[in-house]
Amino acid sequence: MTDASAPAEQPETSSEPRTDVAGADAAEASARPATPLWLAVVIAAVTGLFYAYDVWEAVGNLVGLNLYADSLGVGLTAYGVVVLIIGVVLPFLVYAIAFWVGRRRGPLGQLALFVVGYALVQVLSADVAVLFGLNGLDLG
Repeated sequence: MTDASAPAEQPETSSEPRTDVAGADAAEASARPATPLWLAVVIAAVTGLFYAYDVWEAVGNLVGLNLYADSLGVGLTAYGVVVLIIGVVLPFLVYAIAFWVGRRRGPLGQLALFVVGYALVQVLSADVAVLFGLNGLDLG
């Protein structure tokens, strides 16, 4: 008889429950979240303060640049207003994405996602500042 024509071995079927330690650990790990709730809340709240500061800064840019343009007797273009509004909305969006992606990760993974998201927001905020030439703006 060749291997191809030999009957396949039947897996053992037993009525006894499995006492497999790895199977029990995997089921237990999937039942509980990766990070304790209190730690996830602390991480989200502390990093949320940084995002909130960036939102405050973006709202200040939106209001301040509109007032400055009005004092010069000109208005911001639609493109400028859209860029400034994106600067306000972007921190909320990035924070929500980091929160959603990190909800089942460990504490270091969550913290890394929030920090990387905040770095992305800061880079885009710097791009807005360069776009409007805020580095040399003299309001005096």
